[in-house]
Amino acid sequence: MIVHHDPELDCLTLQMGERFDFSIHRDFHDACLGDGKPARSYVIDLGEVTGMDSSALGMLLLLREHAGADRADIRIVNAAGELRSTLRVAGFDKLFVLH
Repeated sequence: MIVHHDPELDCLTLQMGERFDFSIHRDFHDACLGDGKPARSYVIDLGEVTGMDSSALGMLLLLREHAGADRADIRIVNAAGELRSTLRVAGFDKLFVLH
């Protein structure tokens, strides 16, 4: 996972690696929730992800709550094929902006 923070826009971008699962829970938590103060916006890039489990969905929900729930500005980008289908079946297309 590569994390980039644009201080001018206060946007945190997480470029996920091949696996988006429980093995990165601590890193995801530290990057998104670690300092306690939410960023103005978030971009979760799933372009390299080949596998995602239910803990990844849970991490996204925790981020959404941390970022302000319905007021959160979180974009999930580059989710293709099966990942996009999983997100839609789980109703995440209603909770997040999917690009």
